[in-house]
Amino acid sequence: MSLTVLAVGASALVQDRGRFGWAHLGVPRAGALDGPAARLANRLVGNDEDAACLEVLLGGLTMSTDRSGWCAVTGARASVRVDGRPQEFAAAVWWPAGAVLEVATPGTGLRSYLAVAGGVAVAPVLGSRSTDTLAGVGPPPVRAGDVLPVGVTPGPPAASDVPRTPTPGPLRVRPGPRADRVAGDALALLCTTSYTVSPDSDRIGLRLLGVPLPLTRADELPSEGMVLGAVQVPPDGRPVVFLADHPTTGGYPVVAVVDEDDLWQCAQLRPGEPVRFTRAATG
Repeated sequence: MSLTVLAVGASALVQDRGRFGWAHLGVPRAGALDGPAARLANRLVGNDEDAACLEVLLGGLTMSTDRSGWCAVTGARASVRVDGRPQEFAAAVWWPAGAVLEVATPGTGLRSYLAVAGGVAVAPVLGSRSTDTLAGVGPPPVRAGDVLPVGVTPGPPAASDVPRTPTPGPLRVRPGPRADRVAGDALALLCTTSYTVSPDSDRIGLRLLGVPLPLTRADELPSEGMVLGAVQVPPDGRPVVFLADHPTTGGYPVVAVVDEDDLWQCAQLRPGEPVRFTRAATG
């Protein structure tokens, strides 16, 4: 089975759970930004949760298939059509051979996830099929005219419990190793400052606009290891939340770290939307 890409909107990337164990060589983790949405799409069509799917930015994806199979679209809620007929969102949908599937622009959110039974079976690189937009590791971004192979179909989707969509809320944070680089209580300032999403945000980081955090020093640190969810503060004082394609090292202070369970929200926040932080519970 293979998929033929007829049209791509802003971006379509192959993503699975990510590329682990290579940070010491400077290779980021990558993987789906909205992990719960990608895992749900795979579960709906009977795949392993780590199967590769397509991360679709702001819709605009049109594809056809040479063999019938199951598919599902989750994440940012978008209209889904097969040969012009509306289909259910976040549900297993039968995709007949030769039919054209369209994922429209979502009304809210940014990234939708298209999973097909068998998974997108492009060649893995360093143990993952994920596209890394920073290091350029993995398959290139999907383009019109591409033909994507599909793996062995696991059989009809079995009935199973479907987890509820996570509830959006403030991003929970814990102190980072360089919180002392902020004048005052770094977490208190972070949690009481109003931020909005910068248009410069991407898979590398959620860049924020708002009142700058007051740094005690403007000089850079010796390069240090970076983790997913690190809240780094560059010299302009405006925080950046590191996401899946973040660099593995950096010289700006990390003043907090976002709880990994909340990072899916960063995948769906549009430029100009508000962002709030709150202290993570201890114990």
